[in-house]
Amino acid sequence: MKLQRVTNRIVRALLATPVISRGIGRRLVTVYVVGRKSGKRYTVPVAYTSHDGKLLIGTPFAWGKNLRTGESVEIRLMGRRRPADVEAFTDEPSVVEHYAVICRDNKQFASFNKIGIGSDGTPDPEDLHTAFTAGARSILLTPR
Repeated sequence: MKLQRVTNRIVRALLATPVISRGIGRRLVTVYVVGRKSGKRYTVPVAYTSHDGKLLIGTPFAWGKNLRTGESVEIRLMGRRRPADVEAFTDEPSVVEHYAVICRDNKQFASFNKIGIGSDGTPDPEDLHTAFTAGARSILLTPR
């Protein structure tokens, strides 16, 4: 996790750099989250997939619990900071469906989350279930 923190710090800086953010911002967005209990501020670069005109993200990490349906959050998308509306999913059918969408679009996301991809490009259903039971959640962000 220490290496992940260093990597996140570098990626956050790149996403905040106007010219560079146009390239890597096609797959990554920075989410600014405030802890609901602690008030701690998190700045998290996360992979996204465009889905139904929204940004679809998935995470097994605790910071994701701070994103709640009906609330807004700040994001940095393509170098520009803006608000986004949140729609969070914690039920297994939705999370599994969303993770499958992300995995088909982003093989690195699948690998990071230990989700195998079949020769036909389909994510392994058992791996998707395992990701859910390990705490995965999915979030749709609608930038304003």
